[in-house]
Amino acid sequence: MVSSIDPYVVEALSRLIGRCVLFETTRGAIEGTIIDVKPDHVLLQLHSRQACVRIAEIVWTMPL
Repeated sequence: MVSSIDPYVVEALSRLIGRCVLFETTRGAIEGTIIDVKPDHVLLQLHSRQACVRIAEIVWTMPL
């Protein structure tokens, strides 16, 4: 699978590091605190565990 990198989305998500966000993905909603942003995924803290969310799967983002 090949996905293109959208530098504007990566930059926007990078500005939200440390903030709680709600992502609507192609698999449903996920809420957590952004720990790190890479060109292809976002690392979220979900209470006591972490999750990697592929940026290509994010439909929209809302800071909480």
